[in-house]
Amino acid sequence: MDINNHTNTYVIKIHCSRCNEFLYKYRKRSNGALVKCHSDRIIEDATHGDLTCPKCGREFARYKVINNKPAQKIIRGRVYVKGHLKR
Repeated sequence: MDINNHTNTYVIKIHCSRCNEFLYKYRKRSNGALVKCHSDRIIEDATHGDLTCPKCGREFARYKVINNKPAQKIIRGRVYVKGHLKR
């Protein structure tokens, strides 16, 4: 399924919980907590793919393969979501 054609998505901004630095702009499907980020849904990546905050250097996620797709498993408490924009 193509994420761009999915009608129930919205864009969220993900920030570091330690220094408030912007990390990702991500297209999220459900209303639940942010547990993982699929790589194909990341719109803007300020981390350059190394899964550490560019400002404070804290690791906020780990690479995983979930449902045969590359994903980033978020470490609980390391990030927060700031607002969301309906698609």
